[in-house]
Amino acid sequence: MIPYGRQEVTQTDIDAVVAVLKSVNLTQGPAIEQFEQSVIRHTGAMYAFAVSNATAALHIACLAMELGPGDWLWTAPNTFVASANCALYCGANVDFVDIDPHTYNLCPEKLEAKLILAQKANRLPKIVVPVHLTGQPCDMVAIHALGQKYGFKIIEDASHAIGAQYKGEPIGHGCYSDITVFSFHPVKIITTGEGGMALTNDTKLATRLGLLRSHGITRDPALMTRPMDGPWYYEQVALGYNYRMTDIQAALGTSQMTRLTAYIQRRHDIAKRYKELLADLPLTLPAQNPDSYSAFHLYVIRLQLQRMTRSHREVFEALRAKNIMVNLHYIPVHTQPYYQKMGFKLGDFPEAEQYYREAISIPMHVNLTDAEQSFVVDALREAICS
Repeated sequence: MIPYGRQEVTQTDIDAVVAVLKSVNLTQGPAIEQFEQSVIRHTGAMYAFAVSNATAALHIACLAMELGPGDWLWTAPNTFVASANCALYCGANVDFVDIDPHTYNLCPEKLEAKLILAQKANRLPKIVVPVHLTGQPCDMVAIHALGQKYGFKIIEDASHAIGAQYKGEPIGHGCYSDITVFSFHPVKIITTGEGGMALTNDTKLATRLGLLRSHGITRDPALMTRPMDGPWYYEQVALGYNYRMTDIQAALGTSQMTRLTAYIQRRHDIAKRYKELLADLPLTLPAQNPDSYSAFHLYVIRLQLQRMTRSHREVFEALRAKNIMVNLHYIPVHTQPYYQKMGFKLGDFPEAEQYYREAISIPMHVNLTDAEQSFVVDALREAICS
């Protein structure tokens, strides 16, 4: 079986985890800060908060910005449901902005057009969540400029994009957003088993993120409402959650971070070879923004169905029949039954829906061999051309 994505766990990773298992701290120990600092060193962000998963990071990011009932969060429709669900957790409303047909990311032009209408209706978003789909950064300069004009905050959903760059700066640096979120799920670029992280350069937001990931509890005298009764004393000053990461997970993450640059380079090598091997097939291959350096978490092809006799499903199933575990990222969120009950319907976001009808994620991971890649290409050629 050749999966579309797969983690790499080395002996060094195992040794790092075993060292924690033999220590006195399995959770809330020094490994958490070591992992956070490794990500801070890579991105240049001021603050980082490791959490149990990226959904948790999105949730506390929204809460830190005081998203609540009556507020709106906008995101792209072709994303995992967590990018939108985080608003619903806060009691807020969700809407979507259609995608750019070339990058598959939230389209700044469509965003601006929607903002103009929303301003007239007094329904401007409080937060916009651009999603760096497949590891390709969004047009953050344009989105940030619109944020400054229309007054919304920005959470970068960079679940696919640790190791990516935008205008020469690493994603997570925070030049054009208020908070950036990473995911460390096993199929992502680096893994902690499950896990996520929220990064910010804003001290006030950092304080809130730190409280919200751990029950809203603090031992910081500066945040307390009355003098400490003793060294055991703590206060709950906010309604927080148990979204903490364990030291076991963090040790794995710190070890994996040492290979991040090599991982991204290997993914670019695989992408370059795919581009060469697939050039003659009726496919649309990933476009790369010249301002960006993709993390290539996913390699998404789009079938040019008008030039083919086989359907999207037939090609997908033909590859699966050869034990090539392709996938589709993602079913547009607005087409999900839960969201259709809110009033969304087919046809609302035509570019995202067209993308869904054509897209297939083919294998992309650091241990994909040339022989396996050639097998994937040959199988795809047969599926399309036979």
